[in-house]
Amino acid sequence: MQTTANWLAWTVQGKIVFGETVEGDSGVAMVDPHGGPIDSLWRGQEQVSAGHWGTNISLARDGKTSAIFRSSLTDPPEIWAGPIGYWRPVTHRNTEVKPAWGEAKSIHWKNDGYNVQGWLIYPRNFDPAKKYPMVVAVHGGPGAAVQSKWPDSGNFVMALAGAGYFVLEANPRGSYGQGEAFTRANVRDFGYGDFRDILAGVDQALGVAPIDPDRLGLTGWSYGGFMTMWGVTQTNRFKAAMAGAGIANWLSYYGENKIDQWMIPFFGKSVYDDPEVYAKSSAINFIKNVKTPTLVIVGDSDGECPTPQSYEFWHALKTLGVETQLVVFEHEGHMFVKPEHQRERIRRTVAWFDTHLR
Repeated sequence: MQTTANWLAWTVQGKIVFGETVEGDSGVAMVDPHGGPIDSLWRGQEQVSAGHWGTNISLARDGKTSAIFRSSLTDPPEIWAGPIGYWRPVTHRNTEVKPAWGEAKSIHWKNDGYNVQGWLIYPRNFDPAKKYPMVVAVHGGPGAAVQSKWPDSGNFVMALAGAGYFVLEANPRGSYGQGEAFTRANVRDFGYGDFRDILAGVDQALGVAPIDPDRLGLTGWSYGGFMTMWGVTQTNRFKAAMAGAGIANWLSYYGENKIDQWMIPFFGKSVYDDPEVYAKSSAINFIKNVKTPTLVIVGDSDGECPTPQSYEFWHALKTLGVETQLVVFEHEGHMFVKPEHQRERIRRTVAWFDTHLR
């Protein structure tokens, strides 16, 4: 199966209906557990959800009727209901809300034998006669996928497109959407193959849109924050970066976070049994390569990507004379919840890129 199943429900007829990620799209499919092909019921460049993680629907007892929250980068969320794939709108609360960014296009490229998909979001009020800066935003996870969905309150990336930047959001190897082998392709390889996929996506974006190759930025949160810290140690191609809730040192991180068991399936063993595999993906071990001005943002109560990781990275850059700034938000965890902090994160991120890419 060249997709990723996110959710399932049994029908009274004994079949399984499941939500899936298909590249960067959402899908709903059905399968008979006793055998037979998978029947695709619907696929779209949007997100459908009944409130759970990933692609999912609220399925009626008949196994055909459902209700969903439906949104995309074009259309804000509304409730829809009806037969799967033939939903009709129930609410119209957000009909007057329009995107504060430009068009979102799904693009594809090849790298190392993989077919990779990503989203290229155009700047607001796009003028094809102009060249624009671009910021690459790496998703968290690493097991996740970027879809065309209306940004939630924790999204700081779309503000960049609203401020006049192209934004590239890639789904490199390790992401959901192209089957188990693709998702497992980053095992014991964090920062290597997946980062090559992202760099190849940058080349693809440069080839299809009027982007200035000398004004590229890099950002991300969580695993995306790690990839930002890692990325600026591997290339000087990016002229500015914002690393959010990142991981600078996988060895020290293992003993600091409260979710360390997630690492063993990816690294193969604990840090105590195989420290070398953790060290080879630790940005701190390549820190002297960094020239990129880097803003570092984190919450002081982050248990998933603890504050010391951001401090360690910032301290190294500061010691080595690289332009950097550390911003720690009080009483915030891995996901910021205070609206004033969410707005301040956006303001600081846009201002940092404006200073270095304009």
